[in-house]
Amino acid sequence: MSESSAAAAEAVAARFEELYGSAPDGVWAAPGRVNLIGEHTDYNDGFVMPFALPHTAVAAVSRRDDGVLRLHSDDIGGRVVELSVDDLAPESDKRWTAYPAGVVWALREAGHAVTGADVHLASSVPAGAGLSSSAALEVVVALALNDLFGLGLRGWQLARLSQRAENVYVGAPVGIMDQTASACCEAGHALFLDTRDLSQRQIPFDLAAEGMRLLVVDTQVKHSHSEGEYGKRREGCEKGAALLGVDALRDVPYEDLDAALARLGDDEEVRRLVRHVVTEDHRVEQVVSLLESGDTRAIGPLLIEGHASLRDDFRVSCPELDLVVDTAVSTGALGARMTGGGFGGSAIVLVEEGDVPAVTKAVEEAFAAARFTTPRVFEAVPSAGARRVR
Repeated sequence: MSESSAAAAEAVAARFEELYGSAPDGVWAAPGRVNLIGEHTDYNDGFVMPFALPHTAVAAVSRRDDGVLRLHSDDIGGRVVELSVDDLAPESDKRWTAYPAGVVWALREAGHAVTGADVHLASSVPAGAGLSSSAALEVVVALALNDLFGLGLRGWQLARLSQRAENVYVGAPVGIMDQTASACCEAGHALFLDTRDLSQRQIPFDLAAEGMRLLVVDTQVKHSHSEGEYGKRREGCEKGAALLGVDALRDVPYEDLDAALARLGDDEEVRRLVRHVVTEDHRVEQVVSLLESGDTRAIGPLLIEGHASLRDDFRVSCPELDLVVDTAVSTGALGARMTGGGFGGSAIVLVEEGDVPAVTKAVEEAFAAARFTTPRVFEAVPSAGARRVR
């Protein structure tokens, strides 16, 4: 554990003791994630390739056996929120507390005897930036409760339960990628995940060793998965699968895409959604092949293609994201694309190490010229998934 991680764990533990009057039973951390490639494919049973960030949600937690759930977050402030585990019900809470409370509800609904907890949280994952701050919050609580109550659940199972918490309790129709990345990623690797059966392969991804960097550009444009546009895209994908007679768009072979689009007739919106998902799954497989063969620089054009598809077919980009990609590529970046659900959030930029200052400066100047909010730029380093840290 790094010095900064150890310091964060100590700070959260100390704050827990201030709030609740005793030391926590333990401290856990779960990371946010960046998705290298494979966007809006997870809820279509497709392929994704995220990796974990060093930015984490940290939770100090103690077990309770009296049915009381007490929650506090340094990021939100305010008083400790006290709930009864017996009273937890889907979509009954529109506050931040819905995320950790939803995990408790999901565990109990699945038959696990979680009888309460005291929880204090602090997160360094930027909220609303498309970096899975909510998944990190869910997974860190799920892991802590798994350990404290001896539930014996594996990472992918915690991810499934965390996704259910967000889908049903919070009411956001997210796929399984974010929670699985937070729970299962390994340092120095990207996670090739088949979202249908949750089979995983850790793909070595050490850009620094090859003289490259991956930058995250947080546009500061906030988004919310529970707003209607995300749900509309998901419904459109389900409609496309039904019209094509398949269980999910993952089942449409890339080689048969033109024939599939022809079968959809003049429903242009569904055609666009289908085209993106099928081509994006193909791009994920291409990126895996290139990384495994050591041809890392060749993934750049695939990132650019993926952004064009998200912008033009899936229509989830925004002017700020497009400006990052266009500016970075024109300044010499190997590749760039939006990452996350879209409608704001972040873009990733693959660059040669020596080009980082020039690309960063060009993006910041382009934002200033467009009178956009100054973006936050930082390097994405593939990091460890959820773990106990104290």
